[in-house]
Amino acid sequence: MHIQVVLFDGFDPLDVIAPYEVLYAGGSASDGAVTVELVSAEGPREVTSGTGGLTLRATGALDPERADMLLVPGASGRVGEPGEVPETEAGAGERKQDEFIPVLLGRTLTTGLPALLEQAMNDPDTTVATVCGGSLVLAMAGLLEGRHATTHHLGLDMLDATGAHAVRARIVDDGDLITGAGVTSGLDLGLYLLEREVGPRVAHAVEELFSHERRGTVWRAQGLTPAAL
Repeated sequence: MHIQVVLFDGFDPLDVIAPYEVLYAGGSASDGAVTVELVSAEGPREVTSGTGGLTLRATGALDPERADMLLVPGASGRVGEPGEVPETEAGAGERKQDEFIPVLLGRTLTTGLPALLEQAMNDPDTTVATVCGGSLVLAMAGLLEGRHATTHHLGLDMLDATGAHAVRARIVDDGDLITGAGVTSGLDLGLYLLEREVGPRVAHAVEELFSHERRGTVWRAQGLTPAAL
């Protein structure tokens, strides 16, 4: 299983690094059954996060035909709506630091990322996973209508507004769409992906390696509908 972790300008570093390291360790524990790389819609390049100018290098191009799974992070920046706090000006061609998260997520719609994500979502053989605001990237691109998904708790209303069915859960498994909630859910998402794709023994070995126990029930649209409690 080859997984491409997507970088875009303003991404949240922990959304990327947490699942990347878990999945990479899963590859070692499974004798290479899992491989993972950092990519961008534009191809190999240095990509600046939304956290203090920290950069990571995308070593390849996002290619839904080459990947079995895409993992989309959220953005890091100010919480709230633009205009609540005056933004500092930047020089020509320079991206502002500490921008509002909705602005950073919305900016992805002006790149080649939405078309590539749509290609992946339309391919039944490709799974798309997200951490935190990554599901909002898909939702804002019109790709989550009618799908069950989660995101950071501050973005659940926005997720609903796009036609998705927002679920207040740590991890939501909707078949070929698997979404994680807040930033640290990337650890749990990575472990769940290992369990789902290569089995619980590998996932448990990585869980022990990182001394991290997954939290919460993975939500699926299965079983009895619960009565009001």
